[in-house]
Amino acid sequence: MDTGVGGLIARLRAEREISQAQLADMLSRASGNPAVTRNEISRWESGRRRPRRYWLEWIAVVFGMSLFDFEDLARLATPSVDANEAEAIELRQRVAASDVGRATLEQLELAVDELAISYPTASPDMLLLRVRRHLGYVNQLLDVRKTLAEHRRLVVTGSWLSLLAATCSIDLAQRPAAAARLRTAAQLAEHGEHRELSTWCLETEAWQAVTDGDYRRAIKLSQGAQAVAPHGSSAFIQATAQEGRAHARLGHTRETLQVLSRVEHLVAPLKVPDRPEHHYRYDPGKSNAYVATTLSWLGDPGAESIARQVLRELEAPAYGQPRPRRAATARLDLSLALLAGSKPDEAIATTMEAIGSGRLVPSNFWRAKEVIKAIDARGVPEAADLRDAYESLKA
Repeated sequence: MDTGVGGLIARLRAEREISQAQLADMLSRASGNPAVTRNEISRWESGRRRPRRYWLEWIAVVFGMSLFDFEDLARLATPSVDANEAEAIELRQRVAASDVGRATLEQLELAVDELAISYPTASPDMLLLRVRRHLGYVNQLLDVRKTLAEHRRLVVTGSWLSLLAATCSIDLAQRPAAAARLRTAAQLAEHGEHRELSTWCLETEAWQAVTDGDYRRAIKLSQGAQAVAPHGSSAFIQATAQEGRAHARLGHTRETLQVLSRVEHLVAPLKVPDRPEHHYRYDPGKSNAYVATTLSWLGDPGAESIARQVLRELEAPAYGQPRPRRAATARLDLSLALLAGSKPDEAIATTMEAIGSGRLVPSNFWRAKEVIKAIDARGVPEAADLRDAYESLKA
């Protein structure tokens, strides 16, 4: 059974939200060959049959990539955690070694931006595969002769990629791999003397502490990130917002509201960036989402209206593309706010939408569980359906 290719087809199809029948139709129209059917695609995805190379070429075309890229993604589709950690350690060790052209470095830097822009929409496992391919290329270039300035740019690029890989690993609840990649990213950021990158590394670690329930450590890390960050930078604002979320989890109302006021002051002069989807560029829309999360965790009645507004903006944004992953977690924020406002029926429906979206990642499962537990405590019969959906999601 070839589950690598089949699994990749299924993931790419789900990521684009198309059915097996739609994919069969797309392949038929692209190739001019009506031989492929929905049942055939089902057999491919289950691993019962491997597509012939003819169809692999057209599958790659339909998904907008080269056959080489498709096959490379399929080969990497099930990396082991040990391999992930070894990859991170290898990059860290080889940085100390010192002909890379300007065009190559610019291409890599553009690739980092494109990957960061893909983060809100791509599934983390598929994005991680793409990031790993670029990390492998950076590894190769570290052995190539280059100037000190080129070496520094390459190190910084490796740090961004390692940080994004760590973020994907956190999403996937791959803790040892995430920790290894974060250490690599932090060491490369220090080696490249890049303060904003160092800040993002600390902020990402703080976010992981929040998902782990270690809120006091998250506060400490967030404050450490703010001390390192260039004032007013995207990383500085994000670290400040992260501190507020951790305070909210601990029920520190006064501290939470103080932090939210600071964030509002920092965000006020910001303009919407050209690509607001970029994971490492702060924008006013992201600020609203953090306010909704923070207030819902605090149990503030004002969370509901903000959460509704955030959800509308994420699904039909005035700028950029819809962000379905963030919309799924925004629904969980709205559900908590609805429960605080004694609206359990709408909270149940909203939570079911979030779970059924297929966009929640393992690092956010605890948030769904928290909402379900709160609904369950109210003795609502529909809570059983939510629990079943949640267990199916985890499985």
